[in-house]
Amino acid sequence: MMVLITYDVNTQTAEGRKRLRKVAKECVNYGQRVQNSVFECVMDSAKCLEVKHKLEGIIDKESDSLRFYYLGNNYKNKVEHIGAKETFDLEGVLIF
Repeated sequence: MMVLITYDVNTQTAEGRKRLRKVAKECVNYGQRVQNSVFECVMDSAKCLEVKHKLEGIIDKESDSLRFYYLGNNYKNKVEHIGAKETFDLEGVLIF
């Protein structure tokens, strides 16, 4: 299923900036960054719970926020992209 992960981390302190880097670094392991604090991730329910648990352990729930949008398996007709930063097919073949 496609899960859109978004976050807003308070960066007014050094600790906040560190949390922001940690959240972004963790999200890169699960999906594709499509905007500064937005990741598209194709994963199953177990993997989604895993990343959710990891991210909850990083953020400060008093000053930061996470949002998970569950777009399901038929997400391709629910996402429209206009402009820069072309994306790649998350379920396609990757050649390195």
